[in-house]
Order: sequence, then structure tokens, then C-alpha cells
Amino acid sequence: MRRILLTLFATAALFAQKPAAPPEPQEPAEEDIALKPPKEFSFNPLQAEGEIKTGIYYYKKGAYKAAAARFREATRWNPQSAEAYLRLGYTLEKAKDRKGAHEAYAKYLELAPDAKNAPEIKKKL
Repeated sequence: MRRILLTLFATAALFAQKPAAPPEPQEPAEEDIALKPPKEFSFNPLQAEGEIKTGIYYYKKGAYKAAAARFREATRWNPQSAEAYLRLGYTLEKAKDRKGAHEAYAKYLELAPDAKNAPEIKKKL
């Protein structure tokens, strides 16, 4: 009887052990990320609109650095998007980057010289 109990306990102990989990995928090292080729942009107004909407969300939250990054992405997806440059200018102005805001406003006026708010933006320049 003891032998049977010992055998049962030994068998239960073997089955109770969990199998080794597969290793979790590791993130690439920082230097590997730096070696990635830069993102290629082509004309994509839908992607630009998405970036603008996301930028507006970040702007409203007060995350001006994130918002500016999204508006810059939008200008890369659609270089003719006056709205992206205008919003980039507002965001950089809030972030106290006067030089960047000046450049964004200048590009906005280049793209939309007859806009309603053109006189207001000219005053900012």
C-alpha cells in the first residue's frame, strides 16, 4: 500500500510541474532601432487627415510635443495641407518654439494667402 501511495505521489509531482514557457520576444536594442531605414512618405491625404485628428486630440490634452509631431507627419503625407501647417504653427507657438512657429505660419500663408485668418497670421510673423 505504501508503495502504491509513493508511486501515486511521485507521478502527481511529475505532472504538476509546469512545462518551460517559451522565451518572450525581446525588443531590439536601441542601436538596432537607429539602423532602421527612415519612413518613406508619399502623397496620402487620408493619412494626413488622420494625423491631423490625432494631433488635435493631443493639442487639446496639452501634449504639445506629441501634437507637433503629428502635425509634422501630416505635412509629410500631404505637403499641400494648409491646415496642418496652421495647426503646427499654433502648437509650436504654445510650446514656445517661435522659430518653428514662424516657419509653419510662413508656409501656411504660402499655401493659403487668401484665407480668412491671413491678416491675423501675418501679424504673428
